[in-house]
Amino acid sequence: MANRSIRAVLWDFGGVLTDSPFEAFRDYERASGLPLDFIRMLNARNPDSNAWARFERSEISLDEFDADFAAEAAAAGHSVRGREVVRLLYGRIRPEMVEALRRCGQVYRTACLTNNVNAGSGHGLPTSDEHAEEVARVLALFDHVIESRKVGVRKPDPAFYRLALETLQIEPQQAVYLDDLGINLKPARALGMHTIKVESSAQALAALQDVLDLPLA
Repeated sequence: MANRSIRAVLWDFGGVLTDSPFEAFRDYERASGLPLDFIRMLNARNPDSNAWARFERSEISLDEFDADFAAEAAAAGHSVRGREVVRLLYGRIRPEMVEALRRCGQVYRTACLTNNVNAGSGHGLPTSDEHAEEVARVLALFDHVIESRKVGVRKPDPAFYRLALETLQIEPQQAVYLDDLGINLKPARALGMHTIKVESSAQALAALQDVLDLPLA
């Protein structure tokens, strides 16, 4: 019997329904002779006002992000264009997670809570053209898709999570939220949501099954 105290399952996209972009970042850094985790480090500097944050809130265009990110990288001693980072963001869809999303959608309301940018094919998720249709099919499984580029606020700002709760018309304790970043889970947990940090598909699905009392595999 599914857990009826839960009304909605909320999902991050990159690193949850797809392979983690951090793996692609590291591959690019190794191939380019950059320090390991240089891109993550750069995105963590001035996290509310750097190029990445402004891009996810649609305050700058892709061309502006490309140049601004390059300037930030140069100030840190290396050469990386913003467009190169965008190209790395979304990897292979995880079919086992998509199947779990489908099963959740048969019982609960679902929403995708994504920090994304105006660089994709309609959905704002910057994938290669051959992956765009696949991503669109996954997004169509959700009842709601809440995108930072559209709402002008991004995780981990608590306002982003409150907007999701208002959209779904639920209380925090009625939601489960999955994300691969602890910094994004912390404000959701503070509001009262159940949270699951996604470290692997198997680990996350086991934790989600425990909360929902619902077979997902």
